[in-house]
Amino acid sequence: MAELKTEQIIALLAPIIVIQLGLMIAALVDLERDERHVRGGSKLVWALVIVFVNVIGPIVYFVAGREEA
Repeated sequence: MAELKTEQIIALLAPIIVIQLGLMIAALVDLERDERHVRGGSKLVWALVIVFVNVIGPIVYFVAGREEA
């Protein structure tokens, strides 16, 4: 098996990093809205989940964390 070059590794990781950052920013912006209510009532806990649980955190927030007003 051939070793990957640095450029190949960057090419593989770049889309994942862009998706992660986009999801995280979108989730944090949505979380900060004044009219947004979250399950459990703690926006701080959801912010920590979004930031520290990588790609899954923002997805969990969008699917299960938001409550419709």
